[in-house]
Amino acid sequence: MRTRTFIIVGLTLAILLGGAGAIYAYDNSRGDTIAKGVTVGGLDIGGLSVAQAHRRLETQYLAALRRPIVIHHDTSTWTLGAREARIEANIDEVLSEALTRSGQGNILSRTWRRLTGGTVDTTLDPQVTYSDAAVLRMLDKVRRAIDRKPTDASLSISLAGFKKVDSRDGLEVDRHTLHQQIDAAIVSTTAKRTFVAKTIHHKPKVTTGRLAKQSGTILIVNKSTFSVKIYKNLKFEKAYPIAIGAPGHDTPEGTFHIQGKQIDPVWSVPNSPWAGELAGTTVEGGTAANPLKARWLGVTDGVGFHGTSDDASIGSAASHGCMRMHVSDVIDMYPRVPVGATVYISH
Repeated sequence: MRTRTFIIVGLTLAILLGGAGAIYAYDNSRGDTIAKGVTVGGLDIGGLSVAQAHRRLETQYLAALRRPIVIHHDTSTWTLGAREARIEANIDEVLSEALTRSGQGNILSRTWRRLTGGTVDTTLDPQVTYSDAAVLRMLDKVRRAIDRKPTDASLSISLAGFKKVDSRDGLEVDRHTLHQQIDAAIVSTTAKRTFVAKTIHHKPKVTTGRLAKQSGTILIVNKSTFSVKIYKNLKFEKAYPIAIGAPGHDTPEGTFHIQGKQIDPVWSVPNSPWAGELAGTTVEGGTAANPLKARWLGVTDGVGFHGTSDDASIGSAASHGCMRMHVSDVIDMYPRVPVGATVYISH
């Protein structure tokens, strides 16, 4: 009876020891296997060996991280590659942590979990690093290519007419927003990595529309052709023949503005020898003695446009500096030209 008991006890111990050995051997064989339920960077690596998990992360996670960052604007494109950006992720450290998490519990609980399909619900994200200096260099390239100061509209007047330079908005890359977009995308495997650089527009002080209003009426006096041309809102409107100053009484050249206008103007006779006995006096408008016929458009220092009774002088250098016109012409021009209109005189 005692012998039988020993045999039973011995068999029981043998079974227990064998089972323990089997459990130990099984647990040891799974020591390099990631537990089910473990994800790294959004990828399921449960049931894989460390080497297999590393390959999966290399081909899927790191490959996605190393896609280039691409910036577009208009027809230009800038690219920041993974090598230049020095994109890295601590895959080895994360897998080591995944293996540690997989081994949690004792040998019996681990074996039971593995045999029954239990999971270790663990989500790990690698730490992604990159060169911020490389990102800043790319942003500087984009900024240098796009940024520009606003251009004011301008007008260059000549006898041929005028040359207009249209206004242009200034552009400034929204650098802060673009930097944030890149920083967010460069560490993500799912974010889009292609962006259109947003810009901030800066209006010029003088727009083309404002220039047109400021230059509503322009008179161009060509002394060589004895003519004056009128432009309205930068478009040619009408031309008239004129007489200009005789030698010694030259019509001044330059850019001026209409200072004032009168109908049947009073003539304040210059105190000059050529005026004879009328020098320094005043002659009423509309009288036969007044050479300023019908209308007056003052330009500068007693020089202006006016009608004349000496129609034969039109087309010649005959005045004392003023620009004479046929009476019908000066009457026609008078309402077309406001005070302040630009007058350009040259030869």
